[in-house]
Amino acid sequence: MNGTKKPRRRWRRLVIAILLLAAAGGGAWYAMGGVTIVVASRPERGPAVEAVYATGAVEATFWAKVASTQVGRIAEIPVKEGDKVKAGDVVMRLDDREAKHKLAEAEAKERFLTQEVARMSMLAQRDFASQQQFQRTISDHAQAVAAVAAARQRLADLALTAPLDGEVLRLDGNVGEVLRSGDVAVWIGQREPMRIEAEVDEEDIPKVQRGQKVLVKADAWPNRVFTATVTSLTPKGDPVSKNYRVRITLDPGQPLQIGMTAEVNIIVRETKDAMLVPFSALRGEAVFVVEGARVRRRVIRLGIVGTTKVEVLEGIKASDLVVSDPPAGMKDGDFVKARAPASPPAGVSAAAKNGARPQ
Repeated sequence: MNGTKKPRRRWRRLVIAILLLAAAGGGAWYAMGGVTIVVASRPERGPAVEAVYATGAVEATFWAKVASTQVGRIAEIPVKEGDKVKAGDVVMRLDDREAKHKLAEAEAKERFLTQEVARMSMLAQRDFASQQQFQRTISDHAQAVAAVAAARQRLADLALTAPLDGEVLRLDGNVGEVLRSGDVAVWIGQREPMRIEAEVDEEDIPKVQRGQKVLVKADAWPNRVFTATVTSLTPKGDPVSKNYRVRITLDPGQPLQIGMTAEVNIIVRETKDAMLVPFSALRGEAVFVVEGARVRRRVIRLGIVGTTKVEVLEGIKASDLVVSDPPAGMKDGDFVKARAPASPPAGVSAAAKNGARPQ
């Protein structure tokens, strides 16, 4: 009896040893990469935004540059930057002493010729002067009248005036400096409404229309997003830069300053409740979905594509586990082990989350 039982015990030990070896072999296969560990999560629901990105500068909607039409030395600046002015107010005076002398000389000549016309008229009536002499005197008088008008205009041009109601935005020049003809000395404008003049790429301009909402960011307020509206598009683009000018009017009450550089996202399409997956999950027009211990490749139909999230219209369900960043070479049917993604950092902007250019 004892002789027959010993071989059976050895057989059982052999079977157990084989099973242990098989289990150890399977563990080694897992450790050597037979199963890929992936990060996977279910699609999110949220707004998806398609936006056209551009940059531009903040400027006054109503403004003008005041330039000198003559060469002259600055004699007086009766205003300072930030002052309110009315159209016609003098904002800068050039030295007008010589102009006043020339005007006085022209007026004196004009007065003399006025008297001369009257005298020659009497002489011509009495035949003491010819009609030719009388007509020449009339012509000289007309030239003198024109010279007075020109001298008065030259004198007036030495007083630079505001062309519109507004605020002195900038002064260039100090008393004693010489302005050349065409030099811009003063900027006059109205603080509101303000606008941004942005340059939009020719590939994106067909998507842009008047009335579209715009999100604006400036470096001076890195944590704020301002709102604006597209108000006009230039019908002619720049053939060199391949850009079109788009004017965007800021909503009232914005703290942005004239001259600031701004980044704009023109909202061309928006879905309020979209199915969203990470942009990194895309492999062409497909994603990988975890089913049990394997992944399955799913062809999807995309909607709005952003920089961090994409909208999925068809191909997956809300309950599917989508691989966030499939490794290179992953194929349909590969063995995987899924883990949840790390918690997103606090403070991610809605625009970045929804796939628009980060705000």
